Amino acid sequence: MKIGFIGLGNMGAPMAVNLIKAGHDVTGFDTHASPDTIPLATSAEGAAKDADVVITMLPNGAILSAVAAQIHPAMKAGAVHLDCSTVDVDSARDVAQAADKHGLLAIDAPVSGGIGGATNGTLTFMSGGSEAAFAAVNPLFEIMGQKAVHCGPSGNGQAAKICNNMILGVTMIATCEAFALADKLGLDRQAMFDVVSTASGYSWSMNAYCPAKGVGPTSPADNDYIPGFAAELMLKDLNLSQMAAAAADADTPLGHAATEIYKTFVEHEDGKGKDFSAMLPRLEKRGHQA
Repeated sequence: MKIGFIGLGNMGAPMAVNLIKAGHDVTGFDTHASPDTIPLATSAEGAAKDADVVITMLPNGAILSAVAAQIHPAMKAGAVHLDCSTVDVDSARDVAQAADKHGLLAIDAPVSGGIGGATNGTLTFMSGGSEAAFAAVNPLFEIMGQKAVHCGPSGNGQAAKICNNMILGVTMIATCEAFALADKLGLDRQAMFDVVSTASGYSWSMNAYCPAKGVGPTSPADNDYIPGFAAELMLKDLNLSQMAAAAADADTPLGHAATEIYKTFVEHEDGKGKDFSAMLPRLEKRGHQA
């Protein structure tokens, strides 16, 4: 396929490289410097022109909407706008409606798997849009990822991502709290892991991404909490979950609490620039909260 790829940051660049390696004709665009291995256009419209699929990987809904307004008129009829950004549900649905008005197909497909998944082609895509749009881009999902789930109409990919990451934020805090409590109770961390990872407390946060150094599979905890998934990105996703909860009148007390904890960690403590699992050393320093 001829593919335009707009947004060549830590996630977008390796995704684009994998498409090039698979033989696709990729033209990229980014407002900042991009890898030499990706052919570049001088504008977003230039990357989108004549493309069968235009992929966007952008920071937020406002930027996505602005870029969509630029590229949709430049895209050929019947082309697909595949957005892999993580944004609010309303922005995703608005962009899909705008694409439809220009005779385009649209898919919102935020990803899970982080930079490692983008590099290794093992991402999971949560996709919202029509069956036809999903079928058109599914061969690209197979190159960039290991799984793609069609979650329903436009916006539902974002809904799935937001719900997933709300669970992740809550379970990571709970996992870190449990390790901090185990330390103060004199329970060895390896023993704690050996029990919980095979008992009813197991979770992805414990078993695959353990926040304790030297315990379980290698994780950012073993690399001074250099981010695999930054705390500020977790805060972004938790904020999106609470925007969605307010719009849908959904009661999410733990999601709300997790948002406030990560907000304090990122904005008022030393969490910015660290992995979201660095919540453990934060909690180690704290005493009982009445």
